[in-house]
Amino acid sequence: MTHHLSLADLGWQPFFQQQLSLEDWEHLIPARIVERHRSEIEVLTESNLFSLAITHSMPDLTVGDWLLLSQDGSFVRALERKSCFRRRAAGNKADEQLIAANVDTAFIVCSLNDDFNLNRIERYLAVVNEAGAEPVIVLSKMDLCADPDSFKQQIHRIDPMLSVELVNGLDIHSVDSLKSWCGKGKSVVLLGSSGTGKSTITNSLLEEERQQTGGIRMSDDKGRHTTTRRSLLPIANGGLLIDTPGMREIQLTNCQEGIASTFAEIEALAQNCRFSDCSHSGEPGCYVTHSIQLGELSQRRLDNYQKLSREQAYNSASLAERRAKDRELGRFYKRIQRKSKINKRGE
Repeated sequence: MTHHLSLADLGWQPFFQQQLSLEDWEHLIPARIVERHRSEIEVLTESNLFSLAITHSMPDLTVGDWLLLSQDGSFVRALERKSCFRRRAAGNKADEQLIAANVDTAFIVCSLNDDFNLNRIERYLAVVNEAGAEPVIVLSKMDLCADPDSFKQQIHRIDPMLSVELVNGLDIHSVDSLKSWCGKGKSVVLLGSSGTGKSTITNSLLEEERQQTGGIRMSDDKGRHTTTRRSLLPIANGGLLIDTPGMREIQLTNCQEGIASTFAEIEALAQNCRFSDCSHSGEPGCYVTHSIQLGELSQRRLDNYQKLSREQAYNSASLAERRAKDRELGRFYKRIQRKSKINKRGE
């Protein structure tokens, strides 16, 4: 990564500036996380790129976070995030995983083959809307599709106001349509499942072969997983791009507002239901199911809304329970430590 970038080049905005006092500005150094590893983070200041060991005193950090460092390069504090992408961590453990922070625009990449799935696109939209970034649907591999405009129309039936771009990641000029979101200091993230062409689009935006790419598995029309870590990379025309590993699953947690925004028309229709706790599953006076009967709303969209709502409620409850147990365990350890100190003084 190129050094000697200005703070503006790194994505510094008034939102972050307002969190600093005059004393902070005089004595501390702003730095942005450009890569996160298991035990250390790589941070970039206006003049230097270096690694910091992750310690227990640090909050949970991710690529895109802004930090304040002392003059000797030690961690002082993390700044409040403008946006943050998160999901329930993969596996059975009830935990939350941060994906990226302080992103302005999220490119939701979906390829125009068997990967195209409206339910999955709505899932990513919920994540982006919850994070507080602008979503852009990027339909990739248009060169392999006979009628790409028909897929674009399907997206606009979800929300006619959504930005949708058709691209061929192997064609630099085709990807130029994405650069209007990639101006100086603007941070974008690529989201999507493995094999949708995110790394190919990344290389076209960077105008260099920065990320390894993989071909299509002919057996199931899926791409090979190629990106294995999250990195913040400078784009040729001044923006910043966070490339993320393809995610086989993105479980929602603490995403109620994101779901409500993604399915705004269902939320609005529900206000007219006879019962305030209507589940839209056959109750009398349900305005949502009535709208389906009139052809104003698709059953698929309602089913996905209900599925994602149940998922986020379950995961959020599991996460809250886990945190409550962790807090109780922490209090238990503190009680043991206090008793141990008292016993030692008694001896």
